[in-house]
Amino acid sequence: MTAYKPQDALAHWTVQDMLRQCLTSGRMVEVVYRDSAGQVCIAHDVIRDLFNRAGRDFILLGRGVLLSLDHVLTIDGLPPCSSCG
Repeated sequence: MTAYKPQDALAHWTVQDMLRQCLTSGRMVEVVYRDSAGQVCIAHDVIRDLFNRAGRDFILLGRGVLLSLDHVLTIDGLPPCSSCG
């Protein structure tokens, strides 16, 4: 069994499916995340893009905020990855 490494974590497929549905529908979501200073922030916005770079998942919000999913606490009340919560 391989040890879990946070940098290798990808969003669970059901979460990716939910995010893709939000992306294609253009519906507004509530995203609770920690900013670079560690403060908890809440954004009500649409998801403009969802992608993976260097083994990390990111979402781009409609207002141009780029978030790594490892900084996201919840999206519409649900944890963004299978290893969260």
